[in-house]
Amino acid sequence: MIDFGIDRLLKEGAVWKSQPISMITNAAATTNMRIPSRKALIEAGFNIQQLFSPEHGLDTHDADGAHVDDGIDELTNLPITSLYGSKLTPTEEDLAKIDIVLFDIPDIGVRFYTYLWTLSYALEACAKWNKKLVVLDRPNPISGDLSLAEGPMLNDACASFIGRWNIPVRHACTLGELAYYFKDRQKLDVDLLVIPCGGWDRNMLQPDWGHIFVPTSPAIQSFAAMQLYPGLCFLEATNLHEGRGTEFSFRSVAAPWLATGTLSGLLQHMFEEELTIETIHFVSGNEKYENQLCNGLRFMVKDSTSFKPVFFGLMLIKLIKDIHPNFFEWNDYKTNANPTGNRHLDKLTGIQNAEQLFNLSFPLFLANITKEIYVPEWKNEISKFLFY
Repeated sequence: MIDFGIDRLLKEGAVWKSQPISMITNAAATTNMRIPSRKALIEAGFNIQQLFSPEHGLDTHDADGAHVDDGIDELTNLPITSLYGSKLTPTEEDLAKIDIVLFDIPDIGVRFYTYLWTLSYALEACAKWNKKLVVLDRPNPISGDLSLAEGPMLNDACASFIGRWNIPVRHACTLGELAYYFKDRQKLDVDLLVIPCGGWDRNMLQPDWGHIFVPTSPAIQSFAAMQLYPGLCFLEATNLHEGRGTEFSFRSVAAPWLATGTLSGLLQHMFEEELTIETIHFVSGNEKYENQLCNGLRFMVKDSTSFKPVFFGLMLIKLIKDIHPNFFEWNDYKTNANPTGNRHLDKLTGIQNAEQLFNLSFPLFLANITKEIYVPEWKNEISKFLFY
């Protein structure tokens, strides 16, 4: 069984455990014995005085993009300051009586999953207010194999809370590795300590860890969803249903008008070695086609060592747009961090005017996205910051 950073900290202890500590965490952060990290640390004598919560709240139940309020943690009775409400970063006042900021949140290895960017703000705050930042590292659940990394890289003009700094969409790193990378590349003068995992191999996937799956947010309820999320999240920028609110969340595409037979045939031809595809039907329970019967396809990854979810997601949208030119539409996607919802596809892909790519002929589209997702330089760029 793999040890997370929290397990290593509990075993080895720390000379600073009695100093006043803030912890950025959520309920998905547990020891390898499923004890909530914050509870385990307090019971071990760590002087945790306050908690910070990211998007989805401390309990991980708040909806995607929804404003998260401050509160009190029922488990520890500690105050919770939201970092996805009226602010995204700890303030000087928040940290005035604190020496150490602990970060422990499970990630899923994708640039637009926001826990990474909460970490980036913690790095900046700790540098600015002269606090020590300790990151309790966790494995990348969809593999740390850098040959599976996929772009696009992030154009600075597309920077947002779903991608502040330039890394690939699927980065194949841990948050601890990226913390050191950002410290270096952003020239942050921060006292940073990363406590690495024990027993993790970069080729491992979450089912290989010996741990029961713990959902990281409302829409990521399975490892299968994690595998497909790097590509199916692009559906947020369209009028296609990504399965949110159903058992097929981020494992499907659907709409009342979707020609599933035609689409399935094309996808089977292109991805037959990597995916199993099944027809599904469900009544939508969210704002996309609310209370309407949606026709859809469910996807299951057969070969995790070769499947490229970003390529698949972009190709999926192109095929549907070409099959259904009179039904397909681009959508805004409003969130607490992006109230207008504008340019959501640009923010997700990192490409300016990304919608225009999908107006190209199929051969030109294929050539363009193949070039965008191929990021061999990333391995060299990140190599000296890798722990595993």
